[in-house]
Amino acid sequence: MPILVDDATTSETNRMMHRIIDLRSKKMQHNIRLRYKLTTEIRHFLDTNGFIDIETPFLTLSTPGGARDFLVPSSMNKGSFYALPQSPQIFKQLLMVSGFDRYYQIVRCFRDEALRADRQPEFTQVDIETSFLNESEIREIAENLFLSIFKNVLNIELPKLPVMTYHDAMYYYGSDKPDLRIPLKFVDLTSPLKSCSFKVFNSASNMPKGRIVAMTLPNSVSLSRKELDEYTKFVSIYGAKGLAYIKVNDINQLNEQGLTSPIVKFLTEDELKLILEATQAKNGETILFGADNGKIVNEAMGALRVKIGQEKNLMTSKWQALWVVDFPLFEYDEATQTHMACHHPFTSPKDEHINMLTTKPEECLAKAYDLVLNGSEIGGGSVRIYKSDIQAKIFEAMGISHEEARAKFGFLLDNLQFGAPPHGGIAFGLDRLAAIICEADSIRDVIAFPKTTTGQCLLTNAPSTIEDKQLQEIRLELSLSNK
Repeated sequence: MPILVDDATTSETNRMMHRIIDLRSKKMQHNIRLRYKLTTEIRHFLDTNGFIDIETPFLTLSTPGGARDFLVPSSMNKGSFYALPQSPQIFKQLLMVSGFDRYYQIVRCFRDEALRADRQPEFTQVDIETSFLNESEIREIAENLFLSIFKNVLNIELPKLPVMTYHDAMYYYGSDKPDLRIPLKFVDLTSPLKSCSFKVFNSASNMPKGRIVAMTLPNSVSLSRKELDEYTKFVSIYGAKGLAYIKVNDINQLNEQGLTSPIVKFLTEDELKLILEATQAKNGETILFGADNGKIVNEAMGALRVKIGQEKNLMTSKWQALWVVDFPLFEYDEATQTHMACHHPFTSPKDEHINMLTTKPEECLAKAYDLVLNGSEIGGGSVRIYKSDIQAKIFEAMGISHEEARAKFGFLLDNLQFGAPPHGGIAFGLDRLAAIICEADSIRDVIAFPKTTTGQCLLTNAPSTIEDKQLQEIRLELSLSNK
C-alpha cells in the first residue's frame, strides 16, 4: 500500500494523491458520513417547510463582478463561452418571479480565485430563496434550520441566537464574524486620547478614519517578552507598525513602578488614569493597544484577539453562533473611486435609506444578514430589490450606466418587470459548516475528492493540457505568457 490507513504522520499531499485509500480511514469515514447526515437533515427540514428543490444551469452567462469565472468554450457556437456559476443568484430570483415562492438547492458553485484551507474552486452551497417574507422572517427560517441541524445531527440543543449589528461587531471585535467564545472585547479610546501626549496615540486619533483600541487580558494570561515580540510580529502582517502594551502591577501607582511598559513615560498621569478607568484593568492584567488607520487596527487587533483566545485557552464554550445584521450597502473603492456593492447589486437598502442612495450612499445600510458560527461566516443573505426604480438608483450610486446595466443584467431586469414579488434568501456554505461540526482543520477533510491550494486534483492530475485537435475543434489557440 502506498500509504497506511489511519497513519497520522502521512502528509496531506500523499493523502490526496492516494485519496481512495485515505477515504478508508476512521476520520474520513466519520467526516463523509456526518456530512451526509447534515445534508439529509437540511433536505428534510426544507421539504417539511414547503420548499422545493429546483435545479439551475451549470452552463450559463458570464456576469462580470466578484471572482473570476471558469469559462467553458462552446463547440456549437464558435468563439462563444459559457461560464460556470459562482452562485445561482440570478436564477433563484427569477424563480420567485415564476411563482415558485419557496426554492432550495444543494448546489455546486465555481470560483476561479486564490485558494486556502476553507476555500475550493468548486464548492457546495445550500441555496434558499423565498417570497413575501421580511428580514426577520427569513432569518427565523434559517435559524430554525441551523438549530435543527445541531439537535438532530449532533444531539446538541443550542439556545436562540443573539443578534449583533455590523457596527457593534466591528466596534467591539474588529470583525464582522466575531468569535463570541472568546471573552475579549475592544475598548475604543480614539476620542478620549485626541490630545494625548504620546505621539503614536495622538497621530492615530487625529488621522481621518484613525482608531485607538485597547484590549485587556485577564490576569490568568501572563505574556513573556518573547511572546509580546511574537505578537508584535503577528500584527505586522496586517500592516500594524507595532503593539503597545501596559502590564498593571499596582493600579494605585500611575508611573513606571506600578505600570510596566515602554510607553508609560510618554503618558501623563491623567492619561494613564483615563486608560485604566476606561479599560477597568486590575492588578495582574495586561492591556494591549492598537493605534493606526481604523481598517488596520480592526484587522490586526481582531486577528490578535482570536490568536490569543485560542493559544491561551480563553474559550468559554464549544459552540457559539450569532446573527450579524445591518451591513453597509456600499463600500468605497479608492482605486476606481466608485461605490461597490458590499453584498451584490440586488441587495435591498433599508426602507429609510432609499432616499439617500444617490446623495449619501456611504451611509446606507442593507437588508443583509450573516450567520456566524465560532468565528466563521457559514451563511449569508439579504432581501432583494424587486422594484425597477430602486434598482436604477443602486446602479446610479455605483456609477453603472443604463447601457452597462443592460449589458450585464438585462435578462434579469427584463423579467423582474413581470410581477416580481418581494423576495429574499440566504445561502449556507455546506463545506465550511461540515468542517466546523466535524472539527476538521480544513474543508478538504469533508470533501471526498478535494483540490490543493493551487487548484490541482492530485488523484487525477487535473487540470491537464489539451490536445491540439481538441483546441482546433473549438477554434482556439493558446498564447502562453509569463506576464
